Amino acid sequence: MAKAMNRKPRRIVERNIALLDRLMRYLLAEPQIFSALPDNFELVILPEDDPEIRLYNLELLDRLGSEGKPIVFARIPAARTRGWKRARPHLYVPVAT
Repeated sequence: MAKAMNRKPRRIVERNIALLDRLMRYLLAEPQIFSALPDNFELVILPEDDPEIRLYNLELLDRLGSEGKPIVFARIPAARTRGWKRARPHLYVPVAT
């Protein structure tokens, strides 16, 4: 698994940074969302329309874990045709059962 993840890290990292930028712009424009998020959480971005990054990020979570921190999954469109205001990411905090 680690070899597959190391093949294209630069391009995937660049795309992840672009998604993180859009997500942070949205969160800064809607600061009330922060009150619903747990403290000191691990963020996992799951682009709705980019299975390569989605799989990479899930494999990274599986490999590195969350070190006991709560995990927040952010589903966001990866397509650049939408601006950050219209991206409207969906944030999920799994509840332990």
